[in-house]
Amino acid sequence: MIYHVLAAVVAFLAGVGVSAGTFAFILVIGVVPRIMGRMEIKDVVLIENVIVLGVVLGNISSTFEVIVYNSNFQYMDVLGHAVMILYGISTGVFVGCISVALAEILHTFPILFRRFNLNKGLKLVIFSMAIGKVVGCIYYFLLGYAIM
Repeated sequence: MIYHVLAAVVAFLAGVGVSAGTFAFILVIGVVPRIMGRMEIKDVVLIENVIVLGVVLGNISSTFEVIVYNSNFQYMDVLGHAVMILYGISTGVFVGCISVALAEILHTFPILFRRFNLNKGLKLVIFSMAIGKVVGCIYYFLLGYAIM
């Protein structure tokens, strides 16, 4: 019994440490203010609450197994797929925002464009990179690491 309590406390503290590091990283690279500026959102408390809600729901969903079964509800499969699609899109947007913010902080794109002497078509290059990421993700989710 004491072993389980100790393991739960250690796991909780490890999760708190990882979350604190992640959010410190997000704040340092300026993802939240940049998103707020782009979306013209003035309510800082709303954004903070949404971020905290996402963290809490993510922790709950990864910690506890929720079994939803109702023989009368025939559309549970459709609902589950819809939730997974929404989660996948949200996660993709989040990871994309972090990676672009990090690349911008490190001045990756200006250095890359200067080294390759790219003066025109910058939007096309960035759009092509995004399309490549989407195609790679679709390939991975449909086939895994399998090579045709």
